[in-house]
Amino acid sequence: MIPKHFSTNLTVPISTFSIVGYDPNNNDFGVAVQSKFFAVGAVVPWAEAGVGAIATQAWANTTYGPRGLELLKIGLTAQQTLDHLLRDDDDRESRQVGIVDANGTVTNYTGKKCNDWAGAFSGQHYTAQGNILAGEEVVEAMGKAYDATKGELADKLTAALAAGQEKGGDKRGQQSAALLVVRKNGGYSGFNDRYIDLRVDDAEKPIQELQRLLDIHKKFFPR
Repeated sequence: MIPKHFSTNLTVPISTFSIVGYDPNNNDFGVAVQSKFFAVGAVVPWAEAGVGAIATQAWANTTYGPRGLELLKIGLTAQQTLDHLLRDDDDRESRQVGIVDANGTVTNYTGKKCNDWAGAFSGQHYTAQGNILAGEEVVEAMGKAYDATKGELADKLTAALAAGQEKGGDKRGQQSAALLVVRKNGGYSGFNDRYIDLRVDDAEKPIQELQRLLDIHKKFFPR
């Protein structure tokens, strides 16, 4: 039986809130996201160690992830990368994007056709963005929580999600969440850069479940 909170319509926009960030202390890049959309972690978050991170959402163009990282890797700034991605996309007004580059510089974009409320809030080394939200207070709360939270990037990103949800989050409800943090040789046994890669594909309270998984991750892989 399909749970009643489960969305089966794959033609709807990814109404969601996400935050992209950079930690200069550990040189970590990451993305955290929550949405009333099944398995949002398979679509929105993209990151590469030493390069940057990208969140692509709304009527998401998933090529923004790998193409954007390629552009960042050759030395383009976050804004230059965004300009290139949008220039080649006829449906740019339906997209929403957040980017942080290797220098920790951020940029974001919300197309005019994204459903209300849609917009972003940025600070030093992070940008929070969302669409079909309860209001602007969602992304503002995310930014404040990110700034106020101590610890590693993963802690700051998940705290931002929780704060956004407390302000109403995605006004359609909750379903899935994800956390991706990359660090050079930070993966299992140092063989890759996937430092933290956690997904909650379908749950009534996905942010709480994501936090539970992060707590387990810390016990299995102590810093």
